[in-house]
Amino acid sequence: QVELQQSGPVLMSPSQTLSLTCTVSGVSITTNFYFWNWIRQPPGKGPEWMGAIAYSGNTYFSPPLKSLASISRDTSANQFTLRLNSVTPEDTAIYYCARGSIAAQYSHSAGPFNFDIWGQGTQVTVSS
Repeated sequence: QVELQQSGPVLMSPSQTLSLTCTVSGVSITTNFYFWNWIRQPPGKGPEWMGAIAYSGNTYFSPPLKSLASISRDTSANQFTLRLNSVTPEDTAIYYCARGSIAAQYSHSAGPFNFDIWGQGTQVTVSS
């Protein structure tokens, strides 16, 4: 059984760096051909795909976030981590990690992936 367990802060101040980790059990994050994603949903808005790290270690990002976000992995711990620099109140959202595979079309909500397994979600609030 594949499970994704998220961990990270829930309350942040503007200009800090957000770091969220997703620990995967039941499958290795290096298994062909899975992609490990971060998605967020701001209050009152639809989901937004942020980026992904592939089984190969390559990373992919939504264009608006490319300069602010990074995704890394620890294969020994079977984890992947999102870092988002210089957060603002507009980064307040529920953040999800999810396993994905390549989709036929690109979308704002899912990027170039279909998702089949999700983490539990983390409400992150950015406030001064």
